[in-house]
Amino acid sequence: MTVLTEPVDDRAASREPREPGVRRRSATAALTLGLILALVLLCLLSAGIGAYDIPLGDVLSSVQHRMGLGGSSLDRVGESVLWNVRLPRVTLALLVGGSLGCAGALMQGVFGNPLAEPGVIGISAGAAVGAVASIALGLGFFGNWTVTVCAFVAGLATVLLVYVLSRDGGRTEVVTLILTGIAVNAFAGALIGLCVFFADNAQITQITFWQLGSLAGATWPKVLAVLPCAVAGLAVAPLYARKLDLLALGERPARHLGVDVERLRLVLVLVVALLTAAAVAVAGIIPFVGLLVPHLLRMAAGPGHRFLVPGSALGGAVVLVGADLAARTVAAPAELPLGVLTALFGSPFFFWLLRRTRRRQGGWA
Repeated sequence: MTVLTEPVDDRAASREPREPGVRRRSATAALTLGLILALVLLCLLSAGIGAYDIPLGDVLSSVQHRMGLGGSSLDRVGESVLWNVRLPRVTLALLVGGSLGCAGALMQGVFGNPLAEPGVIGISAGAAVGAVASIALGLGFFGNWTVTVCAFVAGLATVLLVYVLSRDGGRTEVVTLILTGIAVNAFAGALIGLCVFFADNAQITQITFWQLGSLAGATWPKVLAVLPCAVAGLAVAPLYARKLDLLALGERPARHLGVDVERLRLVLVLVVALLTAAAVAVAGIIPFVGLLVPHLLRMAAGPGHRFLVPGSALGGAVVLVGADLAARTVAAPAELPLGVLTALFGSPFFFWLLRRTRRRQGGWA
């Protein structure tokens, strides 16, 4: 007996399961393009807007002239403002924001928790201790670089201490790592309070300014100081995107699929430490960038780390360049602390995200 069946379109059948993936790739490409365009626009605006306004066309013309692509230079004052004040600050905002955003995505991938951020394991607090101690003790063995060097070294040392203390039997549990980080953060807070207690008024002012976060002291030497750490961390991080996707399935499934979970954690924690310590050392403590940016991109484009890691670097740069522009212009001629501004807008927005997530899940159980 012959059974009659309708002809099957193999191409349609093979196309059907790929449609969600195609849509997601299209959304990811559109989001990436949007972030790049927003970043370029914000950089141009930030380079031109300020106490000494420089028209956008003049900014582009000066940049073209310096690159040997035509254009023309500005007057002496305009060239000095653009190349010695504005562009170092914009570049530093790019590097610091990109580093914090990427570090946040890595932390959330390592811990398997979208609410994790670099400060959880004490990097920011450790760097703050190094900077505050160098100010309070009046150290000057590296000249103007003393605070930056002390903050960077202390941040890296704190991460290594947290990692060593959280190991047991050759393994590191996420819960133990987080709890150790919380304890180290509390101890670091006590050390900072002690330094502030013994500091004089001038030192307290400097400590307060540093803790609030700012890019006001941006120079090309500072850009060159953070550049190697930022480039190294941002170049290495995407290489571990696939392993982070496998780790998201759980530790045991990831091990069965060939992932050395312990080595992955160690490498990524060191990358996070490198990115965060360098950013905090030159800009002070800037909260919420590493927490909010990866969370927002995950909501928009899904949890895949192939986009999430580099996308968070782009998003972090966009947020920090925009926040720095607002900090310079909202209360002109005064300048708002950058860390205060990010926390002021980041905290309510993050609370809204928490409420939204809780309602969708029907509670936290």
